[in-house]
Amino acid sequence: MPAQKVAPSIRLEQVANLTGVSVATVSRALRGTPGVAAHTRAKVQKVAAELGYPVVPLTPKSAQNDPPVRRTRTRAVRVSQPPMVGIAEVAALAGVSQATVSRALQGTPNVAARTREAVQNAAAELGYVGSPIAAALATGRTNTVGVLATGVTQWFFGAVLEGIREAVADSGYDILVYPVNDDPEHALTSNISRLRKRVDGVLRINVPPDLQPLSAHDSRMPLVTIGSPLDGIAGVQLDDVLVGYLATQHLLQLGHRHIAFLGLDPAAAHGFTTAPYRHQGFTQALNEAGLPVDPTLVKTTGFAAEAGAAALNELLTDVEGNARRLPTAVVAVSDEVAMGVIYAARQVGISVPHELSVIGVDNHDLSYLFDLTTIDQSAREQGRVAAAMLLEQIRRRDRTHPQLISTRPELVHRNSTAPPRK
Repeated sequence: MPAQKVAPSIRLEQVANLTGVSVATVSRALRGTPGVAAHTRAKVQKVAAELGYPVVPLTPKSAQNDPPVRRTRTRAVRVSQPPMVGIAEVAALAGVSQATVSRALQGTPNVAARTREAVQNAAAELGYVGSPIAAALATGRTNTVGVLATGVTQWFFGAVLEGIREAVADSGYDILVYPVNDDPEHALTSNISRLRKRVDGVLRINVPPDLQPLSAHDSRMPLVTIGSPLDGIAGVQLDDVLVGYLATQHLLQLGHRHIAFLGLDPAAAHGFTTAPYRHQGFTQALNEAGLPVDPTLVKTTGFAAEAGAAALNELLTDVEGNARRLPTAVVAVSDEVAMGVIYAARQVGISVPHELSVIGVDNHDLSYLFDLTTIDQSAREQGRVAAAMLLEQIRRRDRTHPQLISTRPELVHRNSTAPPRK
């Protein structure tokens, strides 16, 4: 009897998918190997025969070696999942070897243009999707960028991540986000080490060295920081001292002399520098104007809107109805804190800006709804620039001359600030 011809596109995996058993079980059933339940063997052989896969007839001797099977009443379920398409199927349809398919789909040189096109068309027709793990093993690249970040629920992170996405999308890279707890007791101490074989490079967003020390192994990986800088590592950094200075100077130029700073950051003890540096710029501007810093007008808020509202209510409680002790203006450490201040002011009948001027920092996407004067820190641009720097490091594999790029903040004047009422 002539040998049964096998369709080149039929594989054990397809038979396994349609029968709901493992590839090993399919292999044993089709070879007539003992140790396969009779009803399983019959199901595998039936599906294989329908697909044109060769079946070894079951001999009575081998059947006698099958283990006894406890029969239960079951209802047959047809597997609707389509069979997986592998590189062998692409090779068969394109008429080339599997090695050629691999080289063509990875963009490796030494593949003829016509052959590459044939392979790509075959892959598209079959819906073949290459394994990123296999590609990484073959090329040494994962085509993935890792992002370590604190405060992933805050607006700043989302804006920076959008800039990163815009920069890496055209380069064919994916993004793997790895949140970092801003509490040292719960922070992972080896995040970059964990990412090393999963990504080609890492972006650190506001992760201070006190929270995430950088090991010698980590420092050899393509790495760019945004925010909290690391010695000897490339990065993009906003001049937060200048941010605080510009915001305060704007209020001083309007004629304000009784200005509050809301606020300090409770996480500053862990190495976060944003709020302390902005407070430093606030202090510098007041000192240059010959004005002392009133410690009763400096409150701790962090960066959330509700903290801004609470801080203004605390100021109102402190003055106990003495209007002369009330500030005429507020420098908020972020736009969200400023929004909270404006909301709380409205609740108690304080008019912004006629009775209280408020300036924030960020140029948050919703700041225009509050008509909020703010300092724009170009968060998306920080993400784009940092991602471009990282991709260049990955491409050139050269980190001998790390750059630290400082972005300049700009005043966005809206209608939440005005000269003080006389």
